[in-house]
Amino acid sequence: MSVDAKGIPGLPDLTHPQELLQFGTQLLQSSLLLFFLIIALGVAIALISFSLGRYSTEQAVFFGQLSIRYSQLLQGLQHLTLILILLVTGFFLCSTLSNRYHYWEQAKVSEVAATVAGDKLEQVSPQVRYITEEPYVYTTQVNGKIVKVNDKQKVTRYLALASSEIQVKINQSVDVQNRSSIYQTDYTANYKVINQLSNINSFFWEVPPPNGYSILRGYKVERDGTRLKQTNNDDYSFPFRLEPGQETIFKVTYKADGGPRWVYSATNQLLSQFRLVAIANFNNADFASGITPDDIKVDGKSTQFTWIFAENVAVKNPFGVFTSTKPIGKTGIIPRLLLLAPALFLWWILLLYLSLPMTLKNVAIAGGIFFACLLTLTYLSRIINAELAWLMMALILLALSYGLGANRRVSLAAIICTIAGVVLPVFGLLIPFTGLTLSIAGLLSAAWLAVLHWYGWDIIRSPTS
Repeated sequence: MSVDAKGIPGLPDLTHPQELLQFGTQLLQSSLLLFFLIIALGVAIALISFSLGRYSTEQAVFFGQLSIRYSQLLQGLQHLTLILILLVTGFFLCSTLSNRYHYWEQAKVSEVAATVAGDKLEQVSPQVRYITEEPYVYTTQVNGKIVKVNDKQKVTRYLALASSEIQVKINQSVDVQNRSSIYQTDYTANYKVINQLSNINSFFWEVPPPNGYSILRGYKVERDGTRLKQTNNDDYSFPFRLEPGQETIFKVTYKADGGPRWVYSATNQLLSQFRLVAIANFNNADFASGITPDDIKVDGKSTQFTWIFAENVAVKNPFGVFTSTKPIGKTGIIPRLLLLAPALFLWWILLLYLSLPMTLKNVAIAGGIFFACLLTLTYLSRIINAELAWLMMALILLALSYGLGANRRVSLAAIICTIAGVVLPVFGLLIPFTGLTLSIAGLLSAAWLAVLHWYGWDIIRSPTS
């Protein structure tokens, strides 16, 4: 079984040339539109300022204030433009990383699935077939008249097995070429047949080899210690005679290699006096199809499963042994975090703007630090635990954020904003079991802004400033 790794539908990926060209074209058009809008507004205000002499004093003051506000608007627009550039660029960077990480996760899932997927070795329960004549009635037309005819027809019936004693030993190896598991089975079974019919003594013992094998070795069928010979290679039906009331024992042995599952199928037969012992000589062995064994014994790397059916039992699904794998958990967490990263960055920047004076250099440094830490987290989490990787990145982020302040108090405010705006929210997204971390981050942010509102900027200014 192969699982194709697919990206997240509809998510832009700048590693695709077509999407990269489309993004560049849209960005150029938006930049030109914004540029011409600013130029037009500036020219209009400049013309108004040039003609201030023609207006009254009140009008001149008004247009002068308008010119000053335009200058302030340009300064604010620089910050807004830088933040938008960081947000847009960060979004496409994070979406690309999200797609790449999703590809990597799907490839890991495919790799694990390939080790336990594929064909299975399925042993079908043997059957005792016999042919008998049974009366039946049909109508026909003779000389224009409907006549009822009593006749006999040959029908195929099956004799239930008196008991089944089966033991299969399973070893596991790896197919290096396909990187998948292979089961090497050693099968031994004894079947008791009792003729409970009064007028039939001719039977056929049908015992096919397992389905799905790649190699079958030493296939042998014996009756009461005497080996039975096949008439041809594809015929696994052996005729025998058994008088009414008598019993006989058939023994079936073989060794087979096949897929990483071994199951026994009752083929809609009633299992009576049935005992199956499957010995799996490898780790992570488990029972298949939900048919719970009556006994499970673990001895080191070996696990023995025993199924016992004393009375007539109908088992619909094949049951047996397969190799289980550890659950692949926490998939999709990093891609989700990357998609939400621009929103986290905006949250953090707003906290910084509301808490301390920010220059264009500080905004650029903060954006570079934030996305660089996320980029490092993305690739470091492939090697070590994501929570541990983010703890390392958080320490680096806090150390670099300390330099955003002009003095110790402002640096401390930057640290508080970084913890509330970045460190805790990322931990909340990496640990999706509860929203408590995100709630604490939001509460801390609101509490910090409330303290600033109540006490003013004095609490972060230096006493000498």
